[in-house]
Amino acid sequence: MFANNIPASNLIDPHLSYVREVTPSADGCEDCLRTGSLWVHLRLCLTCGHVGCCDSSPNRHARKHFHASGHPIIKSFEPGESWRWCYVDEQEV
Repeated sequence: MFANNIPASNLIDPHLSYVREVTPSADGCEDCLRTGSLWVHLRLCLTCGHVGCCDSSPNRHARKHFHASGHPIIKSFEPGESWRWCYVDEQEV
């Protein structure tokens, strides 16, 4: 998709305005810790700091948090990883 002849991948994601300086809510998936479930990888909500499990985890709590809260941008909460993901646009930002 193009806007003003600029490839969409080169446009700034408008959902980045939701990103805040956050404090992680837990050292693991907040919801899995509460229920005793296991997770694969962790994701950090960059709007409120909720730590949830990834889409490869059985409960997909990070995505469920997005659907419940509308907070669009998450970051990997894995050591050595710094990528961010926009759930609305389904792409890295």
